[in-house]
Amino acid sequence: MAALLALYLVLVGQRAVMFVLTGEPIAIVMGIALIALPIVGAWALVRELMFGFRTQRLVEQLDREGELPVDDLPKRTSGRPIREAADAEFEIYKDAVENDETNWRDWFRLGLAYDASGDRRRARQALRTAIRLEHETARAQPSA
Repeated sequence: MAALLALYLVLVGQRAVMFVLTGEPIAIVMGIALIALPIVGAWALVRELMFGFRTQRLVEQLDREGELPVDDLPKRTSGRPIREAADAEFEIYKDAVENDETNWRDWFRLGLAYDASGDRRRARQALRTAIRLEHETARAQPSA
């Protein structure tokens, strides 16, 4: 999908330049508007890819440490966890974050719990907090 979006952004960018080069006032305005779309699209694409890379790095670190939660929730036929079971397990992760709001590992697990409960917006927010806290922790540690 990222490659298709990148291709789309290039094609829209080319069309935008072609509109601007016509010299017609309306075409120039359309070209300028079309130039903004690829810029915003490229920004969004880079932001999402960086979020994915950073999240994957934290998953790998938790896995190496043996702290990645086991996904043993009962599932629907679609593969999504059963909401009631996910909500019951959610409280464990919520309490952990409330006890220590500076622990990126707890925030990461809370993000996974939000996702299992079907709240994607809060899941992403918790994962972003985990990424920020892990980055701050890594910067605060002296280099060996």
